[in-house]
Amino acid sequence: MVERPAAGTHATELMQAADTTLYWAKADGKARWTLFDPERNAHRMTRQTLSNTLRPAVEREEFDLQYQPLVGLGDGVVRGVEALVRWRHPQFGTLAPNRFIGLAEETGAIVPLGRWVLATACRQARRWQLDHPDEPLVVSVNVAVRQVWDSDLVADVAGILAETGLPASLLQLELTESAVMGSAGRPLQQLQALSDMGVAIAIDDFGTGYSNLAYLSRLPVSTLKLDGSFVHGFRAEEHPNPADETIVEALVQLAHRLGLTVTAECVESAEQAERLGRIGCDTGQGWFYSRPVPADRISALLSTGVRP
Repeated sequence: MVERPAAGTHATELMQAADTTLYWAKADGKARWTLFDPERNAHRMTRQTLSNTLRPAVEREEFDLQYQPLVGLGDGVVRGVEALVRWRHPQFGTLAPNRFIGLAEETGAIVPLGRWVLATACRQARRWQLDHPDEPLVVSVNVAVRQVWDSDLVADVAGILAETGLPASLLQLELTESAVMGSAGRPLQQLQALSDMGVAIAIDDFGTGYSNLAYLSRLPVSTLKLDGSFVHGFRAEEHPNPADETIVEALVQLAHRLGLTVTAECVESAEQAERLGRIGCDTGQGWFYSRPVPADRISALLSTGVRP
């Protein structure tokens, strides 16, 4: 059902709204009625616009990278950075990854976008290496599952490392837990080939997916990034939950016995950083150290090696 003031309403617009509402009613289930929602329609139109313009946006290089430091919890030294993509959309302004990465995966645009992110991040990391030869900085880049399945990720990485001159040891690829869970065949072969090349593999948002620890012993993983939900319990200053610290400490000990390093995400206070360091987490990432910043701000962090 569509309700509109009679004055100023055009028949074409009314029919389009009615058609959209009919689609919603069918999608929501049988034997129901639906009222046209302008806000819902605007969201749908925005989503459609973003979806249709993603690939051309990659070609026009409408994207930027920002970098968030990975800091040693024991000494405060910047060990690496995670590359985070932003879309400078000409109509909607700067968009965070949660606004378009899902669409990019659905449409397949994640493959050319991911290739651009990887090349740009490696090029920048090479500049930092040349400017700070005594302070090796690992750049960590997110990889979507479609990049593993729909492209030759190994060839892409090898070609970009050769082109930029970045040593493989200074590149880390982050995959979500659900993306690597049950990996076999082509995905496992690609991950193993990347590891053999010297590229580090990290499991991002660890603990939010299948939480099956069996795969850790057979995948070429070097780092676990604990999801921020684990760190959240460390924020309670007056009544901390001892179970939170027990769980994280057990995960850290398990990871270390498997030869893995552990990064805690979403660190927002000195107390969190101190407690996480005390139970053995290797590195921390979060707003306590720095928000994602442009590349030129990272050089200053390399010089100080402490929280900005």
